[in-house]
Amino acid sequence: MGDNLKHRMVNALTWTTIDRFGQQIVQVVIGLVLARLLSPEDYGLIGMVMIFIALSSVLIDGGFGQALIRKENANQTDYSTIFFLNLGISIFLYTILFLLAPLIARFFKQPQLILVSRVLFIAIIFNALYFIQYVIIIKEVAFKILAKVNISSTFISGAIGIFLAIKGTGVWALVIQQISYHMFRLVLFYIYRQWRPILAFSFSVIKEFWTFSIHLLGTSVLNAIFNNIYSFLIGKFFPLKQVGYYAQANKLSETVNFSFQQIVMSATYPLLVQIQNEVDRFKRVYRKMVNSISIFIFPFLLTLITISRPLISILLTAKWAASVPFFQLLCLANLFSPFFGLNVSVLNSRGESRKSLQLELIKKSLIFLSIFICFFYGIITMLIGFVIANYIAYGASMFFIKKNLDYKFKQQFSDIFPTFTAAILVSALLFLIKALIPGHNPFILLLSQLAVASIIYVILLYIFEKENFQKVMIYRKKLFP
Repeated sequence: MGDNLKHRMVNALTWTTIDRFGQQIVQVVIGLVLARLLSPEDYGLIGMVMIFIALSSVLIDGGFGQALIRKENANQTDYSTIFFLNLGISIFLYTILFLLAPLIARFFKQPQLILVSRVLFIAIIFNALYFIQYVIIIKEVAFKILAKVNISSTFISGAIGIFLAIKGTGVWALVIQQISYHMFRLVLFYIYRQWRPILAFSFSVIKEFWTFSIHLLGTSVLNAIFNNIYSFLIGKFFPLKQVGYYAQANKLSETVNFSFQQIVMSATYPLLVQIQNEVDRFKRVYRKMVNSISIFIFPFLLTLITISRPLISILLTAKWAASVPFFQLLCLANLFSPFFGLNVSVLNSRGESRKSLQLELIKKSLIFLSIFICFFYGIITMLIGFVIANYIAYGASMFFIKKNLDYKFKQQFSDIFPTFTAAILVSALLFLIKALIPGHNPFILLLSQLAVASIIYVILLYIFEKENFQKVMIYRKKLFP
């Protein structure tokens, strides 16, 4: 790996990590306060309509974001064309959803969703207004700016949400928090990257990007639907409180999963694009990424699953205890998601967006099949099916990578096996600690498990993965000099 590319990759991963974990820390603190102030029903109402927000955001992007990043000589006409296209789509979508709000409320049998959804959907237009600045920053690998924007917006909007929750506004605290987040992102993006569109719109630009973007759009639409389908189905067929429990568990899980996914996708895609035609070098870089990701994801998620009951009991109070099994299964389902996301990023960076769409179709078909088989047996069984579907989908992604990079299954397993085994051993010890602590005092149990997890994992990493241990220490010094 060239020194310049290596430096840029380390810098990108460092600032993307600061961004995601900075947001995560702020979101967790804000989420804990809001969860104590609000009810599961409040979260349930928001969870019911998030599928519409997610789908709208995907349709606004349309896959053109990655196409702009991939184009080496993108100009003002390219950026302005996509800006005006996205703005027009966002206004159209908001109008349609505004008119459909009464039907949405009737579908879920929640009359207050009419006004809630109409206000919440305003975020769709804000998203379109700052989309190009976001793309430019990603293209420039300026993740320091992105970190400032994201963390600041999360903090300010969260503070507003807490203030409104204290005032007793209920679900509106969550609605205004969402709207203000996108509003502050819009303002800050225009401050840090003062791009303005020119009066230009070219259909040839859309045609140029369309062949590549259509497959990404299909992938993103599938992701938006299936990432929110459980909230949608639970909202329709189960009590509102159950939607709230699932929404809270999913929010906590996604805080972790999305952080890792964004680190992988945002930091690696623009770098992999630069070496897309150097197969041997590409493969070496990819294997280093797999190995580095495994060092963080396996111990973190498996430890989180193990300590989830005392953790949620202490942080969210006992009223959210019913969300624990949902949270554990969602974390388990996402254990290999960063690797799946990296494999998708590899295919896209090599111009294989059609194959990445095929891969997503396989994954979504498996999830749909699991829902069809497990739905009538309850939420827990349905989530177990989700875990199995995700693992089979990751296996399919390994097959795609094997063909594209000649990266044999044996090599793929060998790159993640040591850290995965170490993480399993740590989790087993944590379960043993739970059995040994009398009375299961949540504070003592949690502190004991965290201390043992940290010490044992560091020891195992030092013994079996000295090179990776040194990398972690270097990375830690970069984050916390």
